[in-house]
Amino acid sequence: MREPELSDQGLSPTHEVAARDQYGDVRTVRIAGERPLTLKVDEREVVTLMTLGMHPEELALGYLRNQRLVERLEDIAAVRVDWERETVSVDMRPGCGITDWEEKLSQRTVTTGCGQGTVFSCTLDKLYDQRLPKAMVRQSLIYRLLANIASSNQIYKESGAVHGCALCAGEDILMFVEDVGRHNAADTIAGRMWLQGMDGADKIFYTTGRLTSEIVMKCAGMGIPVLLSRSGVTQMGVELAADLGVVMIARAKGRAFLTYNLAECVEYDAPPKRPPEAEPKSSS
Repeated sequence: MREPELSDQGLSPTHEVAARDQYGDVRTVRIAGERPLTLKVDEREVVTLMTLGMHPEELALGYLRNQRLVERLEDIAAVRVDWERETVSVDMRPGCGITDWEEKLSQRTVTTGCGQGTVFSCTLDKLYDQRLPKAMVRQSLIYRLLANIASSNQIYKESGAVHGCALCAGEDILMFVEDVGRHNAADTIAGRMWLQGMDGADKIFYTTGRLTSEIVMKCAGMGIPVLLSRSGVTQMGVELAADLGVVMIARAKGRAFLTYNLAECVEYDAPPKRPPEAEPKSSS
């Protein structure tokens, strides 16, 4: 398989600035970067993403993959980032350009993702054509995975203001990406998986952000059957997880979590001790 030529234009994720603290003292602190990056395919503008800029080439590839705008990696000739122009240009190989541009671009929906994401209606249509494999998850594995992830969000610890996403195999973290919005981090992981030819069927996808319909779509688009978050869910996210067969586990912190879809796929092998006030009431 021919892989595309990629530029290497990743930016530093944080920057030093001066801020005055609660005592009135000036301190030097680090803050998260944020840059606009306009994605163009064969010079046609698709979307502008707000990003840290750490992995712009993989972000562009993952966006195109998750939106189902490009189906085959070998159809892409090159991905080039130009920060002076704030663009990432994707050049398709001759005869492999995207068809039905006007129809696809007219069907974009701006979502509630951090920094605002976009979803194309054709994306969801194609997701309904596939079915995710059934996956079983042990409660004890969830706890071990959460403990491992706690040491991964370095940019958040340094500067705040970012979300993180992880691709996991069991309790092992294969990739951890932070960005301004969780959808960008998810797309970057999708792009990296695409480049590495990695299958998602035996993986778990973790995010620090809420589980909206957009994140469920991205998880399903990567072929990953289990979605885990420390944050909450939305109604449409739950409904879409049920439709697509995604195991949805959220509000996962410490020893607590809630399974919103396919709870029968969670093996409760390590239940924590109930506090006295949570003990089931006996009937007399």
